[in-house]
Amino acid sequence: MDKHFLFVFSLFCCIEVVTPLKCITCHLHMNSDRCRRGFGVCLAQKSETCMLLNIYKGYELQLSYMVCQKFCRSERFKYNNMTYIHHCCRSDYCNMNR
Repeated sequence: MDKHFLFVFSLFCCIEVVTPLKCITCHLHMNSDRCRRGFGVCLAQKSETCMLLNIYKGYELQLSYMVCQKFCRSERFKYNNMTYIHHCCRSDYCNMNR
């Protein structure tokens, strides 16, 4: 009985490791509105993580973009009076608009 349990437990662990990372996709999410384009779920491939890009004008969120992204880097920069914040994460659905 113990060997059977150990075998099943080890199979479960292997399945858990192989399960791909799930990320939300939305190619156009407007401030205080639903996703207008590209809503769904992507399965991250090797070297991909979940990515969320928030674009602010001043302190007001203008829009968000969510995808599976290869070689994602969390960073923040300003361009044309807008602030762009990239957030990369590695757990299921972690790129929900925050």
